[in-house]
Amino acid sequence: MSRMTFQQAVVAAIHREMVRDRNVFVMGEDIGKFGGPLRSNAGLWDAFGAEGRVIDVPISESTFVGAGVGAAMQGKRPVVDLMFLEFLALVMQQFLDAGAMHYYSGGSQSVPLVVRAKFGVGPFHGHAYDHHSWLANMPGVKIVAPSNPADAHGLMVSAIRDNNPVLFLEHMALYHAGKAEVDPEAGEVVPLGKAAVARTGSDVTLVASGLMVKRALAAATTLQESGFSVEVVDLRTISPLDEATILASVRKTGRLVVLSEAIGRGSSVNDVIALAADRAFTALKAPIRKIAAPDIPTPFARELEKEYLPSEDLIVQTVRNLLHPA
Repeated sequence: MSRMTFQQAVVAAIHREMVRDRNVFVMGEDIGKFGGPLRSNAGLWDAFGAEGRVIDVPISESTFVGAGVGAAMQGKRPVVDLMFLEFLALVMQQFLDAGAMHYYSGGSQSVPLVVRAKFGVGPFHGHAYDHHSWLANMPGVKIVAPSNPADAHGLMVSAIRDNNPVLFLEHMALYHAGKAEVDPEAGEVVPLGKAAVARTGSDVTLVASGLMVKRALAAATTLQESGFSVEVVDLRTISPLDEATILASVRKTGRLVVLSEAIGRGSSVNDVIALAADRAFTALKAPIRKIAAPDIPTPFARELEKEYLPSEDLIVQTVRNLLHPA
C-alpha cells in the first residue's frame, strides 16, 4: 500500500496500464516534459516518452480527441488529456461518433478511449465549469467521477480497459487535497457502473459524486450530532447509473437529497430523481430535494465561487428541514 493524492493515484493507474498493455498511450497539451497542468501526467514522459507513447499535441482539442477516436478504432487504447472540462463543447461531435460507433458498425467496432478532464471550484483558479451532463444524453459514452484517491486509481484502470469511450472527471479541489491508502499493484479494479455506500444511515439518503461526496460526508457527521442518521451514496460512475444501489438506499431511508456541482437544470442528477420517483415512490416519506449550482456561469471571483457551490451548511439545513418540516 502507498499513500497517494488523487493526482498521484490517477497517474499511477495510467502508468500501470501502460506497462501492462503497449497499446495504451497518452496524448494531450503540455503533457510531455512539463507534465501537464496540475502535474496531471507527471513522470509519464520520463517512463514512456522515448517510446513515443507520451504525445504532446498542438492546441486543437477537436483534432487530438478525434485522433484518439481513430487510434482506438485501430486497436489502440488512448488516454487523452483534454485539460479542462470547460473545453467539452469543442469535442462533442467526437464523443457522439465514438459512443455510437459500436451501433453504427453492427457490433464489429469498439472505441476504447479515455478522455480526462479537470473541473470544479478549487485551489486552481478558473476553468471550473462542470458540463459533464451534456454527455449523459449520448448513448455509448460512460462518465466517471471519483471522490477519493483509491477510487480514482481503480476507476482509471477500469476506464482504460473498457471498450467504450469514457469521460474521466478529475475534480481540482480533490487533486492535491491530502493522501489516502492506494495499492497500485492490486489486481482488483473498481468496476464502472457500481456505486458505493460511503456511509450507512437510516433517515435520509444523500446521493453525490466527486467533491459533493466529501461535503455530504461532512454534513452527515454534523447531522449525527443532532441525532440524524444519514446515508451517503457515492455514484462513482454517473453514466451508467447504479440503479440498484440508489433504489435500495431510498427504499430503506424513505427520503432522498441529490447534490450536484453542475447547474441544476438539465443536470445528470435529475436522472436520479426520476429513478426514485418512478421506482421507489411508495417508499418516499417526503418530497425529493435537489441541491445544485445556480443557473449562472461559474464565477471567477473567489468570494462568488464560495457562494456558488452547494455548501455543507446548506446540505445540513436542507436535511433538517426535510426531517422536521416547519
